[in-house]
Amino acid sequence: MKVVGVGCAPGLLTDEARRVLAGARRVYGSRRAIGIAREALPRSCEVHEIRDYSSLDLPDDAILLSTGDPMLAGLGYLSGEVIPGISSLQIAAARLHLPLSRIAVVVAHGRGHEKGMQETVEEIRRGKIVFLLADPKFDCAELWGRLSGISPPLQVALCENLGYPDERIVTVPVANPPAITSDLYSLVIGHF
Repeated sequence: MKVVGVGCAPGLLTDEARRVLAGARRVYGSRRAIGIAREALPRSCEVHEIRDYSSLDLPDDAILLSTGDPMLAGLGYLSGEVIPGISSLQIAAARLHLPLSRIAVVVAHGRGHEKGMQETVEEIRRGKIVFLLADPKFDCAELWGRLSGISPPLQVALCENLGYPDERIVTVPVANPPAITSDLYSLVIGHF
């Protein structure tokens, strides 16, 4: 099996991903990942949408699509060759002109909301900028409250729909947080 990162939005497939997809016989992935990769797939390729990732049982010759990069909260933990993709972290860092070496990644997407809040506060106190992958159920108001007492005051960049035509990045003080308008978002928090 191969796990192929398709990038975080259309138009971000790498040449390596395109080469692997050009020879695909069977592809599996979320609706979003399939949509991103569709134009690179051969017409004869079987395409299977996955809705439940809890018990994957795929054939050895399967290509599993992962949005963004499989190693950033993706499917890179599965066995098989991993083909990297362009992640939302890379896009956010580029748009905000932030070196990746200054950033700590915190994942609170689909699990571990409390742990994600604790890790965010800890990393900021260590002097890092946090890239937080969250989901629509994540309680941002609670996070803003926990961060409000940190000095000097922090900034937050809300990054929505990165790489899509309706991409939106808003940078404001954490004391005056932006309204989240999309389910596809990440946060960059710290001194930057």
